[in-house]
Amino acid sequence: MDKRYEIFCLADKHFYDTPDRLSESAQDDGRQAQDPGAYRVAQRPVPDGWRQTRSGDWLELRPLTGEFPLQGWKVHASATLGNADGIGAAIWDYCVPRGIPFKFVPHRTLLYLRNAKYAGRGTSGKFATIYPADDAQLETLLRELGEILDGRPGPYILTDLRWRQGPLYVRYGGFAPRFCVDGRGRLVPAVEDARGRLVPDRKDPAFRVPDGVELPAFLRPHLEARAASTVAELPYRIERALHFSNGGGVYGGTDIRDGSRVVLKEARPHAGLAADGADAVARLEREKAALDQLAGLPVVPAVRDWFTLDGHRFLVMEELPGAPLNSFFAQRHPLLSADPDPAAVARHTEWALRTHRLVEEAVAAVHARGIVFNDLHMFNIMVAPDEQSVALLDFEAAARAEDDPRQIVAHPGFIAPADRTRFDIDRYALACLRLALFVPMTSLLAVDRGKAAHLARIVAAQFPGVPEEFLAEAVATIEGDGTADASSHTARTAPPTSRPARTAPPGTERRARLRPSSSAASFAAALAPLDDWPAARASMTRAILSSATPERDDRLFPGDIAQFGDGGGLGLAHGAAGVLYALDRTGAGPCPDGEEWLLRHTDPPPRGTPLGLYDGLPGVACVLARLGHTKRALELINRVLDEKWQRLGSSLHGGLAGLGLALGQLADDTGETGLHAHAAEAARLLAQRLDEPDDGTPGIDKAGLLHGATGAALLFLRLYERHGDPALLDLAERALDRDLARCVQDSAGTWQVDEGSRTMPYLGAGSVGIATVLDDFLAHRPGHGGFARAREGILPAARMRYYAQPGLFQGRAGMLLHLSRTTTPGATEADRAAQLDGLGWYAMAYRGALAFPGDQMMRLSMDLATGTAGCLLAVGAAAAVRGGEAPPGLPFLPPPPVPGSTTTPPPDSTEAPAAP
Repeated sequence: MDKRYEIFCLADKHFYDTPDRLSESAQDDGRQAQDPGAYRVAQRPVPDGWRQTRSGDWLELRPLTGEFPLQGWKVHASATLGNADGIGAAIWDYCVPRGIPFKFVPHRTLLYLRNAKYAGRGTSGKFATIYPADDAQLETLLRELGEILDGRPGPYILTDLRWRQGPLYVRYGGFAPRFCVDGRGRLVPAVEDARGRLVPDRKDPAFRVPDGVELPAFLRPHLEARAASTVAELPYRIERALHFSNGGGVYGGTDIRDGSRVVLKEARPHAGLAADGADAVARLEREKAALDQLAGLPVVPAVRDWFTLDGHRFLVMEELPGAPLNSFFAQRHPLLSADPDPAAVARHTEWALRTHRLVEEAVAAVHARGIVFNDLHMFNIMVAPDEQSVALLDFEAAARAEDDPRQIVAHPGFIAPADRTRFDIDRYALACLRLALFVPMTSLLAVDRGKAAHLARIVAAQFPGVPEEFLAEAVATIEGDGTADASSHTARTAPPTSRPARTAPPGTERRARLRPSSSAASFAAALAPLDDWPAARASMTRAILSSATPERDDRLFPGDIAQFGDGGGLGLAHGAAGVLYALDRTGAGPCPDGEEWLLRHTDPPPRGTPLGLYDGLPGVACVLARLGHTKRALELINRVLDEKWQRLGSSLHGGLAGLGLALGQLADDTGETGLHAHAAEAARLLAQRLDEPDDGTPGIDKAGLLHGATGAALLFLRLYERHGDPALLDLAERALDRDLARCVQDSAGTWQVDEGSRTMPYLGAGSVGIATVLDDFLAHRPGHGGFARAREGILPAARMRYYAQPGLFQGRAGMLLHLSRTTTPGATEADRAAQLDGLGWYAMAYRGALAFPGDQMMRLSMDLATGTAGCLLAVGAAAAVRGGEAPPGLPFLPPPPVPGSTTTPPPDSTEAPAAP
């Protein structure tokens, strides 16, 4: 699970949104003065001769006159929720008379979010930023303001160097927004180096002095003090980092006194805040108290040590053997195949029922000691090596039942509704586990608990050996209102695995026992069947359009969290352009309000908008040109060409491959034939990079359509179809070979991309995306036996029964789109029908219409890459094939040409790019 997503779930029940939206409602309706979360210092009138602006979660004040540097040593002030107002007032009172620009977080909720457990470690603790004019003013400020604030507590700022023992910290960086292309081809914030070049302004959680910058002499003692901190005197050898959060790290190591394996858990003061405001230290103290009360139970780790080092608390526990429960699914889930083996399904059923019983027994043992675990999920359950016992991990949320605890941290797929209290919190999680052990999709319940009955029916259909009452009890517990006495559930465990499976046919007893509740029935009534294309298209379109927020500047259609960091929700992957593209390609009708929003927000585009096809301006330009707005399209592509675009990475998503394709398309759409020369230059650069080591510099560091060499192959193929130069086919072959070398075959012979820790089958970052371009290559060189065999080996990856997510680039919709386009022998209508049916597993209701969840499935999404627009495109492609029509597809991926067809260059084409 990607922990970045949790913070974006707080502001809206249905969609990922920026945390700062939590405090904006009070500002929008003029209630800021009455808002108890707004700091008093933020309500002060703007000083004469100053300008105040709001940007994200910052309130910035800057003098109207004066010259200010573009970069330099900046001062950060940390603060707790309780002392932030006082620290902000002190900074205001110091800086305003001296004309020093500064900014600060104006609201308690926003500061909490910056310091929450899974907030970014690079921004953690930063309450205020001050911009001294030079080193002399920096030293004076640190000494004088440091004296005023000395001793006031705050979280440690990991990116910075601390000044004495107060809340002030120092880092060299940019004062004004400037951008450059980094070593991996991404547009990132920049500073100027000693030779006047823009280089990345690194903000990773470690203090660094940039090359060419000298650390002022008055800061050197503080750097030496920082370096003096060491773990060398501990009786533990720390050998690996297991996990990091904003609250601290978890480390594996060895007790050097006896050689035993231990886990050290670190807690940073004032950081890693939970929902109740408790910091990581308070939570670690709770964990130790719970483990002390549970001491001697075999289902919890034993406490070995408890100490403080440099202000950080450490809890040392025995290391439990085995593997976390979540790790078992990717390795051997029986639905990760095109045709699941009934014996494997039966074995998984037996294993899952036994495992759930063991977890229930472990939780019951904890309850018997009066402790509510309060954070039960598959990452916190350790399965022993023999898989005959389990233990529970991570008791930082645990509490005594008599204290009537509430959940302060919890996995979104297992978090209990607010009406559950005491032991019922854990019982709710156990009910979710009943479903998740078979289809790990319970994150959808955070959006709508009415989904529980649907998930149970999916489990029943795919795992016929699961007893009906096992699922029915799960649904009843999840959908209950928390008022019924659920005490009997602690005694109910899964039936013995030797119990014979029920054999009632579908539609009789099993269906009756899992009949939806009224809320689930209402939920299901809103969903159109996906095989009824006109109804499904109308319903998905209605959901997309009803979600639009034209009054906002940061995005039009809600989508993935990436839309808040890539140019204001404009782009093809996650922004308005991608949604408008899907609506247009599927015949869903024009969206003039959406076009107007996109035109308004590209006049001009936000600073720092990326330069890639899927993440930035070229993709927006292609969509606008397609919709008839050629003038704006040319303005945007010329902005890209004015940058140092040759230093972009190589990918289709954000690099030269995508840019080259966009340039060629825009040349045709706008009549600006000179753009073909730039497309040819992009191809020449990519051809040169094929000879470079596959080390990620600059940009070919993954395999697959979006981020690997397959994107370059697609550009070479499209140029071959324009110019007819066989050398371009040779380049495409080399690029595809490069990505196929990154693939591995599983035990069934299915080809997937090997990413080291996992294998990937998907359209965007997996083997299916490679197969999509293999289709096009083999249309021109059908005799390439190696590629034909690889394509056939990849086909089963698109036919699996289960995928973790529905999205186009990393989920089932991408498989449906590929099956609707591919010319691979053996791909059938039955395959498409199965994936269309499987896509319905993720269907959700939004305002009475059909919508789909985004990545991580904690919230809905409407974007192309992860959400409803991508599903709309895939379902439309399947419907077109069913009707004997050409399917809509992604940009530059029309239906493959007829094998053996010849393509001649158009009369006005430019010279083909020659191989280096």
